[in-house]
Amino acid sequence: MIEFKNVSKIYRQDYLALDNISFTLKPGELVFLTGASGAGKSTLLKLIASLAKPTQGEILVGGRNLSQLKSHEIAYYRRSLGVVFQDHHLLFDRDVAANVALPLEIAGYHDAEIKRRVRAALDKVGLSGKESFNPLFLSGGEQQRVGIARAVVNKPKFLLADEPTGNLDPKLAKEIMELFRQFSQIGVCVLIATHDPMLLSSYAHRVLRLENGQLVADGMVEKNTSKQPSVTEAEVDQSEGTDYVGA
Repeated sequence: MIEFKNVSKIYRQDYLALDNISFTLKPGELVFLTGASGAGKSTLLKLIASLAKPTQGEILVGGRNLSQLKSHEIAYYRRSLGVVFQDHHLLFDRDVAANVALPLEIAGYHDAEIKRRVRAALDKVGLSGKESFNPLFLSGGEQQRVGIARAVVNKPKFLLADEPTGNLDPKLAKEIMELFRQFSQIGVCVLIATHDPMLLSSYAHRVLRLENGQLVADGMVEKNTSKQPSVTEAEVDQSEGTDYVGA
């Protein structure tokens, strides 16, 4: 479980990136995080990944306060995370299998277990038989699926995805979203940052909406009701208390 308790993040020059954010994500939830560019989505993901610390408030993951983790504990904590980037972050000096294996190598798994998990992850994303390919020779959608395989190969408890379908055509985007849905069904908590209204309106899932660093809505959207999704559960009350990857 991920819990934000009155979390704010201020960067240098007094830039308020997040302002008094509170919410809870449960195991097995698939949640969209949305808002315009600069709304605070990337900062929120960085905080969960412990790539930054909150200026105030608490972030609890599995009951542990991330701000209290020591350096070696942060590295171990990140093994419970899978992170999918919009621009893949693949290494082009090694093949697909080596890219996917990287988190397992860092975690110290034996070669036989690495090979087994890599094969299973690539099969899950529909890339069996392409282990020896250089990512440069794959399509954009295939590269994105390599990134997803790498993110899930260590069986994370939490999966963070930053605009994972931003550069994909609708068919590939649908396939990738189906993968995320499958991961949530086996207990993985999936948080997907996106500003794509068509993607949001295609799935009946919970949505966290940020505006200027504030959480302005937290609720469910109806599937395919309109081009612009509308929150159907309670708007977040902003009248009180207003004063992001995984090895």
